[in-house]
Amino acid sequence: MTSMDIHQILDYLPHRYPILLVDRVLDMVPGERITALKNVTINEPFFPGHYPHHPVMPGVLIIEAMAQTAALLSFETMGRKSDDNSVYYFVGIDGARFKRPVMPGDQLILEVSILTNKRGIWKYAATARVDGQVAAEAELMCTLRSTE
Repeated sequence: MTSMDIHQILDYLPHRYPILLVDRVLDMVPGERITALKNVTINEPFFPGHYPHHPVMPGVLIIEAMAQTAALLSFETMGRKSDDNSVYYFVGIDGARFKRPVMPGDQLILEVSILTNKRGIWKYAATARVDGQVAAEAELMCTLRSTE
């Protein structure tokens, strides 16, 4: 079991404010699964425009939070960290479903499991929960590519 605080997450991911969407890793078994969290606050930069009268976290950002969680799992599994010579890209998103809105004050629990890793394409099952209820789920596919 492995956990990570925000300082360790910043060592692994190239993302920074306002697009860093993982605050803490609660549990990780490299090569298998990870559970992380994102504290959703009214201070998020997207809430004034989505929507001013009823703030809701955009679904695409929930998917991004799941992908960042998946990247942490993959980097730890590979025994490496993000660097300036590579980028971890989306390759596909299948079966994305949104079951409940995510709003300010919610704590998003991100659960990701590795399904396969074939020819450098990682496939994951990802779920985002709030108070034990599924907020979103999807199968994500990502790959690490050189920027050189």
